[in-house]
Amino acid sequence: MSYDWGPRYIIPSEVIETYSGNVVLREELDEDLLGKELTALGIPGPIVNITNPWYYRRKNTDTWVKIGESDNRDDNFPARWDTTALEDGKYEVIGLMHAVALKGNTEVAIARQNIVEVTVKN
Repeated sequence: MSYDWGPRYIIPSEVIETYSGNVVLREELDEDLLGKELTALGIPGPIVNITNPWYYRRKNTDTWVKIGESDNRDDNFPARWDTTALEDGKYEVIGLMHAVALKGNTEVAIARQNIVEVTVKN
């Protein structure tokens, strides 16, 4: 069984669909469900690190460009994205959250992704 521990994209408001200038991207996770997922995968050890790299790409393209990376759980893995150099249009943003736990003396990483579509209009 798979547990949906995250990541879950956080937006400041339900009405924000268009981004311009500097925006702060954030995601949350459910640590209880993450623990259940690790147990189900046979990785019972403690979590040693969680990190969330952020990427963007123009809609209908293949290559992701890195925005930044955060391991700041307390502030929901924030990354500042400066959209001012981008052409107006539709983009996709991905948060690719990695959780690293111990299995014996070995670090094992699992990852989940969350992709959202946004519009950039500068």
